[in-house]
Amino acid sequence: MSIFDATGHEQVVFCHDPDTGLRAIIAVYSTALGPALGGTRFYPYASEEEALTDVLHLSEGMAYKNAIAGLDHGGGKAVIWGDPETLKSEALLRAYGRFVESLGGRYVTACDVGTYVEDMDHIARETRHVSGRSPEAGGAGDSSILTAFGVYQAMRSAAQHRWGAVDLNGRTVGVAGLGKVGRHLIPHLVEAGAEVVACDVNDAAIRWTREHFPQVRIVADNDELIASGIHVYAPCALGGVLDEDALKTLDAEIVCGAANNQLAAPHIADELERAGILYCPDYVVNSGGVIQVADEYDGAFDFKRAERRTAGIFATTGRILDRAKGEGTTPVAAANALAEERMAAVGRLQRLRLFR
Repeated sequence: MSIFDATGHEQVVFCHDPDTGLRAIIAVYSTALGPALGGTRFYPYASEEEALTDVLHLSEGMAYKNAIAGLDHGGGKAVIWGDPETLKSEALLRAYGRFVESLGGRYVTACDVGTYVEDMDHIARETRHVSGRSPEAGGAGDSSILTAFGVYQAMRSAAQHRWGAVDLNGRTVGVAGLGKVGRHLIPHLVEAGAEVVACDVNDAAIRWTREHFPQVRIVADNDELIASGIHVYAPCALGGVLDEDALKTLDAEIVCGAANNQLAAPHIADELERAGILYCPDYVVNSGGVIQVADEYDGAFDFKRAERRTAGIFATTGRILDRAKGEGTTPVAAANALAEERMAAVGRLQRLRLFR
């Protein structure tokens, strides 16, 4: 069976430029709702197979994320295989931009793990189909600000669903990862009166947090974090943190974080439900960033407009949790159903031929 039959992707493109060392894969899962939008991950994968598996999984997730966020974009993703600390260069990024341009707008790229706004500025010199550029280059800048805002809105909605009020005052929130999103999430939580416990593998991120938010309690690692008596667990680094071992020690009542692909396997959603832990689907929670980059790509960026749209994550999360409860299913199943319903209903309109 081919990867297309197995995954349902429309297009998978392998990109290679030997002179710069570029090895990239662009995966377009769906264009039913519009151009496939999703970031470029720059990561030192152990193998080409691992890179391919990741990009296929991530691009499918973007289709659902963009659909549930109400965007007129399909889902896609790209990965560049290599260590960004040693391989990344202007020439490599511009070579990659040419491959993006060759797709004629079917795929729109933006930032992800290992790529930043300055990288998008380089890519934009070779393609129109890029978002997340710096303000100096006419872009919206750092999308993690609205990503964090969206996580906070989803957390408030989950609190209302679980405890009957959006108030996080006095609740203990564990933030795993103090990078792009985690550091922007902490001010929202502190202002709301939450007690924050956090961890990170990066010493610089820990030093920054201690300097700016000394009231945050730092623990050694994620294992200690999930067993530290928290009410809400917010994974904000890499995915796969919710597995069988984590479930044995996780004592939170809510899981609501920014990391992609938090569930190590699909059945973990059922295990969380059986354990009485309210799981907010990651692609719903972290959609503030893609709302921002879509606003930039679709026209002149307006932060307040994008912020208002991101605030809608509160209502979307509530609708998903209510549907899951009403149908006796998991929030993941409810979110997937809503996304698939929109992709089918709006995607059907492409059959109506327009004459210009």
